[in-house]
Amino acid sequence: MKAITTLRPRLVGKLNERQVLRLLQGGEPLSRADLVRESGLSAPTVSKAVASLLAARLVEEEDAAEPGRGRPAAKVRLASRAAQVVGISVDAGHCEVVAAGLDGVPRPADSFDAAFATPPTYDELLDVLEAKVRRQMARPGVATLGLGLSLPGLVDDRRGLGVLSPNVPMTDGRTPAADLAGRLGLPCVLIQESHALCLAERHYGHAKGRDDFAVLDVGTGVGLGVVSGGRLLNGHSGLAGEIGHLTAVAVGGLPCGCGNHGCLETLVSDRAIAARVSARLGRPLVPDDVFRLARSGLLSLADELHEVTTYLAVAVAAVVNLFNPAALIVHSRLFEIDPGLHARLVAAAAGRALRPSFADCTIYPAHGSKARGAVAAAVQHLTNAVADGV
Repeated sequence: MKAITTLRPRLVGKLNERQVLRLLQGGEPLSRADLVRESGLSAPTVSKAVASLLAARLVEEEDAAEPGRGRPAAKVRLASRAAQVVGISVDAGHCEVVAAGLDGVPRPADSFDAAFATPPTYDELLDVLEAKVRRQMARPGVATLGLGLSLPGLVDDRRGLGVLSPNVPMTDGRTPAADLAGRLGLPCVLIQESHALCLAERHYGHAKGRDDFAVLDVGTGVGLGVVSGGRLLNGHSGLAGEIGHLTAVAVGGLPCGCGNHGCLETLVSDRAIAARVSARLGRPLVPDDVFRLARSGLLSLADELHEVTTYLAVAVAAVVNLFNPAALIVHSRLFEIDPGLHARLVAAAAGRALRPSFADCTIYPAHGSKARGAVAAAVQHLTNAVADGV
C-alpha cells in the first residue's frame, strides 16, 4: 500500500509566516485583509501567522485610517521601530557598519560611526567589528535580530568561507560571519560583495521588481553579480562573477593580486587608477587620496577616465552579450567625480555590444551600497530561516 505523506501542522504554519513576510517585503504596510487577498490564505490563517511574527519581533503594527471608514484598520509592516539588523561591508581601504530596520531603512547617520579604516589583521578586524556591532545592540528598546557581512573576492557560500581575496588577503581561509556570530550570539550570514549589491538593488534600488539584471561593481576590485529568472547565479561553490580576473591584455599586462597578468582589474579598478595617478605625479597615492583630490578640483582624472571608459565598455558589452539582462547596474565612485562618465560609458558600450541585446537593456548607475546589501542579506536570511528545521 502506498504511504501517504502529509505536511506537519507546524511546518505549514511556518510556511504561511514566510509567505506573509515576503508579501511585506514589497515595502507597503498591509492590513490583515490585504494579506488575505494577496496571499490567498484564509483570514484565521493570516491572523495566526501575523500573531506569531509579532511575537518574534519580525513585524510590527501601525494604525492607519482607511478611506471611507470611521475606524482605523491596523496595518502590519516589517519591524523598524523595535527591531533591527546590522549590515557590515569589509573592503581593502575601509569598512562600514550600518544598522537598519527590517524594512532596510538605515538608522540616522548620527547614531553610529559607520565608516572606518580597515584594520591590518584579521583578529583586529573582528575586535573592531564586534565593538561597533555591540554599540548598535545597546540601542534602547531595539532588538538586534541578525547580521549580514559583505566580503570581496571569492566566497564559498556553502561553508561561509573567504576563499581568495586579492585585495583583503587576511580573510582568505577565514569564516568572519561565523566568527562574529560566535562572539555576539547572533545569526550572521556571509555574502560576496557583488552579490550584496544585487540584493541592495533588488530590494531598494533600480532592480526592484526585476527578475533579470546584472550588477557590475568597479571599486577596489571588479566583480559581477547576475540575477536570472529571479535567482542569483552563484556557480557550483558560490564563486561565480569574478569578471575582474578576465584577461584584458594578453601580452605585457600588469601583475594582478590574483597572480595573473593583464586582468581587467589592473586597468579599471580604483587601485589601478591610483597607481596611474601616482606614476604621473611622482608620489604614492591611495585610492581615497585620489578621489578626495579629484572631488575638490585639485586633481584632473581626464586621461585616466578616458582609458577606464574604453576598457569598462568592453566589460559592459560582454555582460550584455552573455547574460541578456533587462538592466545592468554599474557601481563605481567614478560617477561621483565625472557626472558625464555614465553617458560616455553607455555610448562606448553600444558600439561593442550586440544590438538586439543592448537595445533591450537599460544601464544605470548604482543606487545601493554594499553595506545596504548586507542589510538585505540579513533580512533575507531571517525570512528564509522562518521555516528552516521544522
